[in-house]
Amino acid sequence: MSTALQIKNVSHKFGEFKALNNVSIKIDSGDFTVLLGLNGAGKTTLYSLITRLYNNNSGSIKIHNFDVREESSDALKNIGVVFQQPTLDLDLSVEENLYYHSSLHGLSFADAKERIEEEIRRIDLTEKLKNKVRSLSGGQRRRVEIARSLLHKPKLLLLDEPTVGLDIGSRQMILKHVKSLCKKGQLAVLWATHLIDEIDKGEKVVIINKGKIVESGDVIKIVKKTKQKNIRDAFNKLVGVKV
Repeated sequence: MSTALQIKNVSHKFGEFKALNNVSIKIDSGDFTVLLGLNGAGKTTLYSLITRLYNNNSGSIKIHNFDVREESSDALKNIGVVFQQPTLDLDLSVEENLYYHSSLHGLSFADAKERIEEEIRRIDLTEKLKNKVRSLSGGQRRRVEIARSLLHKPKLLLLDEPTVGLDIGSRQMILKHVKSLCKKGQLAVLWATHLIDEIDKGEKVVIINKGKIVESGDVIKIVKKTKQKNIRDAFNKLVGVKV
């Protein structure tokens, strides 16, 4: 099994504030891994370093063995990203948004057409393809963003709080869809959230608090190690709060 993402000893500061402190994470191909932490724990900062929005001055970040600092182009072509803040153009149609993204990745019109049809079918929004994005619900927009992130067939998918503000039905649909992608292929997923109910038994979890990784492993291991009843109680104990 190949390593999709390898983060070693990464720290990051904003002035005197240390947003990340010696963070190390390893994710293999096909893994669905949850990065769990409260708002402000450092999840978005870590994503910004992985995607090169910020430059990592300490440690190393490798995507399928390509260093994001030294081999940026080769590393970044392997990832798809769904950021916390929506990034679709509301005045363009779903189709126009997807074709524009395809062109940024250098896909031919024929390849883009085929992949758009495939991804839009997988998220069950074929009938919305010609609709303007602003006419879609929040859940539908998120599904389009996920489809867009997969058009260039990345090997690693990063999602930063992708279900915040969505209704329960939309959250469940998106979770089910993304988890199925891991099971069907070699896609690895790092799913950042503060919503503990998005975690199932047996899944891999990395708990981050105040910029530090305080625990990692599958749910059962973390619950057993902390001597708690469930992952919620384990999380509360590890970060010192109740959620």
